[in-house]
Amino acid sequence: MAKWIVDQSHSSVGFEVKHMMVSKVKGTFDSYTADVEAADLADLTSATIAFKFDVASVNTRSEDRDNHLKGADFFDAEQFPSIEFKSTNITRDGDDYKVTGDLTIKDVTKPVTFDVEYGGKGKNPWGVEVYGFEAEAKLNREEFGLTWNAALETGGVLVGKDIKIKVELEVNPVA
Repeated sequence: MAKWIVDQSHSSVGFEVKHMMVSKVKGTFDSYTADVEAADLADLTSATIAFKFDVASVNTRSEDRDNHLKGADFFDAEQFPSIEFKSTNITRDGDDYKVTGDLTIKDVTKPVTFDVEYGGKGKNPWGVEVYGFEAEAKLNREEFGLTWNAALETGGVLVGKDIKIKVELEVNPVA
């Protein structure tokens, strides 16, 4: 199995959640690592994939909100500094994939399936082979102990339950 590294300058880890039931807040984890091992990235079914997102790097473009997310009533970054994913099963779905694995947020681990779109492969301007992927999963944050919320005077709640995670990756072989 070959090892692959994430090209951080051409990759991102993001999320979105409903805000006040009328709009969405989008954010990123600006610091993360990924370990990808595969015989052939054009066929991920033999791959193993692991991610680690640094909770302290959460960025929603609002310092107050970011600090709240890092605090004890959300991610509790001091006690739980990372969010981790480890693949357990990968199946082909046409040209794309379903990557199922264990996602750990705080002290809760649950299976989550990412829909993965294979973007293709090419060579960058320096002759290095690159592969591209986009992965999305939807999860109920309350199932992972992220239960903080506030009721609105107009009905509904401040923060939606469902979170969409989106990972865009460009990977290169380990030299």
